[in-house]
Amino acid sequence: MANFPFNDPNSFLDMMRKFGTDLKVPKFDLDQMVEAQRKNIEAFTSSVLAMQEGAQAMAQKQREIVESSLREATNLAQDLKAQGDHNVARQTEFTKKVFDIAVKGAQDTAQLTRVSAGEAVKILQERMRQGLEEVRKDGKN
Repeated sequence: MANFPFNDPNSFLDMMRKFGTDLKVPKFDLDQMVEAQRKNIEAFTSSVLAMQEGAQAMAQKQREIVESSLREATNLAQDLKAQGDHNVARQTEFTKKVFDIAVKGAQDTAQLTRVSAGEAVKILQERMRQGLEEVRKDGKN
């Protein structure tokens, strides 16, 4: 049992080193791995911040849309009421304007969502590209 390599930790490590050397496994650089993970965490954090900023901008835009829609609808409704106008054409115009405001708001919100998500994805893609470049560079050394 004394000859079994797992009984002696040094013997086992020597065996693993020889195995790695025989397979020409590159040496492991812990500092380099830690630095790569730090960069990954930074990229992820930046991506989350970009998404957060986008969500805040979207919430602000939605608030502005609701305020504008209510203001416009109130003005149109007061005009109709003041004129005592029961004309179907004017009521249809009122409905169309309110609908147009809602559609424009939805388009603006969708655009903000695309931009913020796009920025977040670009940050992660760039880090992935950098990570692959680091691996290629280390493979040449």
